[in-house]
Amino acid sequence: MPQTVVTIATEGQGLYEFTAEAAEFVRASGVAEGLLTVFVRHTSASLIIQENADPDVKRDLHQFFHRLVPPCSDPSMRWVVHTLEGPDDMPAHIKAALTQASLGIPVMDGRLALGTWQGLYLFEHRDRPHRREIILHLGA
Repeated sequence: MPQTVVTIATEGQGLYEFTAEAAEFVRASGVAEGLLTVFVRHTSASLIIQENADPDVKRDLHQFFHRLVPPCSDPSMRWVVHTLEGPDDMPAHIKAALTQASLGIPVMDGRLALGTWQGLYLFEHRDRPHRREIILHLGA
């Protein structure tokens, strides 16, 4: 079973597309049909499949999650106890819990079976830069 790790250097909160890396991994594997499992090895980042044509989608998603789960410095988050790692840490864990740590994407004819405008994204929920590891595992 082919497997690899993709490392993404983030520059703070936002969506980081890695569709090209996943597609190249599948192409190089030679597997015609199967399932690509994608897993992020962190509790303050997540994975999503989202539109990759209009950059406004990324901006709007970031703003939505910021409104839904503001930093701990916001008065509405006074109830948060876990603040040792900064005001963005517990909100990052909440955002990750609301999204996904793994995705499954079918592989058909040696290619990811994504829709026309779909892309694979690491969703970074922390303010500081991080190096995030994503495991790609292809099962035939």
